[in-house]
Amino acid sequence: MALRKLSSTDAFIITDLEDVPCFGIVRSAPKILQGGAKDLARSMTYTFAAFEMQYGGASGGINAKPDERSQAISSFVDEIEESVRDGSLGVDPGKGIDTGSFDSLSAIDHRNQIRFETYQKDPLHLYLSGLGPVECADHLLDLDGKTAAIEGFGAHSVVMAELLEERGAKVIAVSTLSGSLVNSDGMSADDIRDRWNNDGADFVVGEREEAEPAWKIFQCGADIMFAGSKMGAINHTTAEKLKLEALIPHQPLPFTAKALAVLQKNGCVVVPCFIPVAGPLFSYWNNDGTDLADVVSKAASNIKTVLDEAKGHEDGLFLASCYRAETFLASWQENLPFGRPLAS
Repeated sequence: MALRKLSSTDAFIITDLEDVPCFGIVRSAPKILQGGAKDLARSMTYTFAAFEMQYGGASGGINAKPDERSQAISSFVDEIEESVRDGSLGVDPGKGIDTGSFDSLSAIDHRNQIRFETYQKDPLHLYLSGLGPVECADHLLDLDGKTAAIEGFGAHSVVMAELLEERGAKVIAVSTLSGSLVNSDGMSADDIRDRWNNDGADFVVGEREEAEPAWKIFQCGADIMFAGSKMGAINHTTAEKLKLEALIPHQPLPFTAKALAVLQKNGCVVVPCFIPVAGPLFSYWNNDGTDLADVVSKAASNIKTVLDEAKGHEDGLFLASCYRAETFLASWQENLPFGRPLAS
């Protein structure tokens, strides 16, 4: 794992594998911890490896206060431009960075521009981000008649809500940075999209009302929880109180190792984060002219294939998925990266 500190601004890039093109997200805040960035890079490496792609994970941080952020991001973009141009690095904007801030990098990124084309209502990469978690849930449990909660709701979660509804599930709770919203009768996916488009994370707040705290979502009683607000959002204390059939990440590293142990002991199906987030990968290196529906079909098919291999393993779904990724890594890397993708 390599650390590159930038000279033009207070920022860094971590790449998980040497001499391999690496890809991942960059976040910005007054202080981005390198430890969390290392964990994110490792998670991305496992995602690539689980689907037998010879790439590594990357993660970056731009340390800047809100009034300094625009200039810091601009300096960051300028300094890493050559690495993106030569294909050794690819980055996407994460928390704290507006999507448009990386437009100049996206234009020279070696990944296919097809990922930005519109599929149904959304950019393809966003649709695929929503597809992966729902595909995992449906394949492992059958969503028809299930209740679902989306913890850490984001732009791709709108797609998740629509796919859940299409497959017969009922979304009864969502949470954002602004709070949580619970409705045991279920929420319309159309209404969720409209409210998200109009109010963003504040859509959980009713008119002239204060939102319930975000942690209330853990008391909603849903059959399935899709987790993704932050790394380690679910620790062992929270896990002990959850009565779930399945916990499925929709962002990297939402649960700790202790939480995993508690949930598995209680009979909950826990999907490793590096499987459901894989959807967008299948748009990265497709040939020009590929039909978007074919990309979606390929992503869904590959996710189900990986789950089928892992789900019957005597060591459980999480470890079996790790074994698959590590076996592939060992086939082309002299040394395996140390440490599996779990929140601290």
